[in-house]
Amino acid sequence: MRTLTPLTAASRTQPSSLCRHTPKCPTTDSPDREAARVVAAHPEQGWSLLCNGVLVFDDTGELLPDGRSVAPHRPLTVVA
Repeated sequence: MRTLTPLTAASRTQPSSLCRHTPKCPTTDSPDREAARVVAAHPEQGWSLLCNGVLVFDDTGELLPDGRSVAPHRPLTVVA
């Protein structure tokens, strides 16, 4: 019988080899992490995978490689 091991933060991270271009994309800890290149887009499901390992959702939420989530952060509408 095969036993499953729980996921650890290290096993959930993406390999650094996803970002093979120059200049390198922002890291997941950078404020501009959403500027990384898209490596897999699934607009029909509402998400894209960036080469720094961040999952970006259509509602502007994010899932970071270490399992942390970032709440949606839509820009506020300015009323003139």
